[in-house]
Amino acid sequence: MESTYHITFPGLGTWATFDINPVAFSIGSFEIRWYGIIIAAGALLALLYAFKNCKRFGINPDKLIDAVIVGFITGIIGARLYYVIFYDFSHYLSNPLSIFNLKEGGLAIYGGIIGALLGGLPVIKHHKQNILAVLDLVVIGFLIGQGIGRWGNFVNQEAYGVATDLPWRMVSEGTGGVGVHPCFLYESLWCLLGVLVLHLASKKRRYDGQIFLLYLVWYGAERFVVEGLRTDSLYFLNLRVSQILALATALVGIFFLIFFRKRRSLWVEQQKAAKIAGATPTGNVSLSETAPDNNQKSNGSSDTLDD
Repeated sequence: MESTYHITFPGLGTWATFDINPVAFSIGSFEIRWYGIIIAAGALLALLYAFKNCKRFGINPDKLIDAVIVGFITGIIGARLYYVIFYDFSHYLSNPLSIFNLKEGGLAIYGGIIGALLGGLPVIKHHKQNILAVLDLVVIGFLIGQGIGRWGNFVNQEAYGVATDLPWRMVSEGTGGVGVHPCFLYESLWCLLGVLVLHLASKKRRYDGQIFLLYLVWYGAERFVVEGLRTDSLYFLNLRVSQILALATALVGIFFLIFFRKRRSLWVEQQKAAKIAGATPTGNVSLSETAPDNNQKSNGSSDTLDD
C-alpha cells in the first residue's frame, strides 16, 4: 500500500495537519483510491443537480441521461488524450500501451470537458433537445464536479503551485518539504463559488447559452491565473497549453456576452408557448442562430428561432 502523506499548513496553526493515504482500501491486490472516490462523488452530485433542474431549463431528463452516459465515456477518453498529447507525446508514441495505464495518472480537465461535449452534444441533438439550454445546465454540473474533484489532487499531493511563504502554504513529502501554493484549494473554492453564482444567474437568464458563456469567463479567468502558479503544466512550443486555452475561452465568453446583451429567447418559454398552441418546438440551435435580430422591436422581443 502507498505511503501516507503528512500534510501541513504551517501558517494556519497546528490544527491544519493531516495524515492522508491516497489508497482508501484494498481488495486483495486491487487498490481503491480516494482520488477515484472523490471524482465519482463529484460526478454524482453534478448529475443530481442536473436532474433536479432539468424542468427549469426545459430539458427532458430521460433524454439527458443518454448524453451523460456517452459524455462520461468520451470525457475520460478526452481527458487522457489531452494529457498524452501535451505531456510527453514521444514517450506514449514509443510505448502506446502505456496510454491505457491510468494507474500512472494523467487526466486533464480541459480534455475531459472537450471530450464530454464532443460525445454528449450529438446525442442531445439526436434527441431534439435544445443544445444551448443543455449547455447552460451542464456547465453548472461541471463546476460541481471540478470543485469537488480537485480534492482528489490534495489527497494525491499533486497539481500544486510554486514555492511561497504565504500563511496558507502547503507542505508535505509530495512537495519536497517546501511550502507551495495549494492550487487545488484555489480552484475548488472558485468553482464551488461559481456553482452559487451561476445557479443564481440561471434563474434570471435571458437567453439559452448565457450561463454557458458565463462559465467560459468564470472558469477561464480563474484557470488562467492558477495555471500560471502550477509546476506541472502541460506545454506546447514552450507555452502553457491550459493557460492559453483558458485565456481564449474567457475572451470568447466576454465577446459573446456583449454581442448577445440584448438577446431574449428561452427554449423553456418556447416550449410553454408551443404547448398552449398545440405544437412542438424543435430544439437544435447554435450560437450563430441566436444573434440579435436588427429588426426586432425596441422592447427587446424577438421571434422564436427553430432549427
